[in-house]
Amino acid sequence: MGDLVPAPWGGYLVTGYDACSQVLRGRTWLVPDFAWQDRQTDTERWHAVATQEMSRTLSRLNAPEHTRQRHSLGNLFDRQTLQAMAPRIEADVEALLDRLAERIRADGQADFAAVVGERLPINTVGRWLDISPADYAHILDITHNQVHAQELLPTKSQLAISEAATLQLRRYFTGLVQERRANPGDDVVSGWIRTWDALESDRATTDRIVYELTMFVTIASLETTATLLSSLLWSLLRSPGQWDWLRARPEHIDDAIEEALRHDPPIRLNSRVAGEDTVLAGVLVPKDTMVHVMYGAANHDPRRNPDPHTFDILRKGSHIAFGGGAHYCLGAGLARLEARALLGQLLRRFPTLRAASPPEYAPRMVFHRVTSLRVTA
Repeated sequence: MGDLVPAPWGGYLVTGYDACSQVLRGRTWLVPDFAWQDRQTDTERWHAVATQEMSRTLSRLNAPEHTRQRHSLGNLFDRQTLQAMAPRIEADVEALLDRLAERIRADGQADFAAVVGERLPINTVGRWLDISPADYAHILDITHNQVHAQELLPTKSQLAISEAATLQLRRYFTGLVQERRANPGDDVVSGWIRTWDALESDRATTDRIVYELTMFVTIASLETTATLLSSLLWSLLRSPGQWDWLRARPEHIDDAIEEALRHDPPIRLNSRVAGEDTVLAGVLVPKDTMVHVMYGAANHDPRRNPDPHTFDILRKGSHIAFGGGAHYCLGAGLARLEARALLGQLLRRFPTLRAASPPEYAPRMVFHRVTSLRVTA
């Protein structure tokens, strides 16, 4: 239908790889921030509590405030940080796979998504933020409900569910920031408080910014990485011979991860607005027009990745699963580390692993969440 397809509700769907890349990396393309929302007529959608809350987070900020907050974080997951995190992630993987093996022995099969896929990311980010493990299940539950507000066209009921979850997240993470303010330590959140105390004269402003950063990083790291882990496994198990091939060639684990990100990205689309009248894929897009960058469609553009629907570990293809430009995913390196640790141990410990049934998915368009993936061995 073309690189730029008119959307029934207005604006455009951007499907071609080069056009999507242009939007993600172009300085004239903006995220739909408060200033843009105030100019819209669909006030119910944009004034919803959950939408307003997420609009204060890093993913919905434009320069200069986005630049300021991003610079305050530095390189969150540089090589040294990832090397320090790796042994604990490997230990987590071992413990989670022990549990998976126990479930398979007891019941003949187990839900990989629930037992492993969702647990590894919350263990990782929870420990990094120094959150109590007793709170992990609660955070997972409310995160799943909160992301409804980030859907393309959320219904009233979805916005209501998301509002309730947003208020719970606000209570939890503002409480966490208050606790670190009262009892500072060497953890990440305490470090952010110290950084922003030096940048802001008002402590209330500091605490609000740190809350928004903490909440955003948590949500962003859980939904996406969990889906990557389950989608990666399903991509390998559904293709005849791929599991055995990769077991014999573990040096291609990173290639398998990149192909999974290309073939079935955890986020299907992201929205931008034209900051000025712009020509995109030969079409004049007026200022303030919203476009939806279709990650999955771009990754399957045959001009960039020939035979795109085939899962090919040796493809060495291109993908935009982590976005691009100023809003490139902060946690890309961490997600790859978790996937690498998990897949390496899975291949060694479960030589006969196979899918008991196809995965089940949440009815979403943006966050492509795998709710269940039953496996046996």
